[in-house]
Amino acid sequence: MSGYRVAVFASGTGSNFQALAEAAAEGRLGGATVELLVCDKPAAPVVGRAERLGIPTHLFVPKQYGSREEYEAEIVAKLEELDIDLVVLAGYMRLLTSVIVDKYAGRLINIHPSLLPAFPGTNAIGQALDYGVKLSGVTVHFVDGGMDTGPIIAQRAIEVAEHETEESFAQAVHAVERALYPQVVALFAQGRVKLDGRKVTLLKG
Repeated sequence: MSGYRVAVFASGTGSNFQALAEAAAEGRLGGATVELLVCDKPAAPVVGRAERLGIPTHLFVPKQYGSREEYEAEIVAKLEELDIDLVVLAGYMRLLTSVIVDKYAGRLINIHPSLLPAFPGTNAIGQALDYGVKLSGVTVHFVDGGMDTGPIIAQRAIEVAEHETEESFAQAVHAVERALYPQVVALFAQGRVKLDGRKVTLLKG
């Protein structure tokens, strides 16, 4: 199979999935195509987005399997069948095991709504506002099996306005996510991301 092929993992509304798929359709993904949605919640809105966009889905219910490794082995088989080059987590709410992390090391990325290493884990936006930061933002990073601990690929800072609410700041964060994630995936498709230990270099085109 030719071209640079991307699979997106998502569990929720799918706004980042939609942004990636639209970027691919408009030629803004560095020549990459979105070939698959993997979702652990068959009723999630992202599934409807994929159907409307004509993108195949791999849906599963985790509790129907004996272990995380079991359903991840099934996912890996599907990724290999489609010759996937890059796995992109976009609101996928499950920690991955070594079954996927080791198989796709250096080809597995996530987006997180804070400036890592600050505020890892869940509710990062709420954590940041409760702490009283003046800047937060968005991080795209490699996945290494820890909780948002992989090498950082790209970050964008966002000022926290006075009297900011979690809802209003979330809107600002998500807008930046939808712009940044396609840019980073395009860099991968163009072979412009170099990983050396924890240091990531983005090569000029």
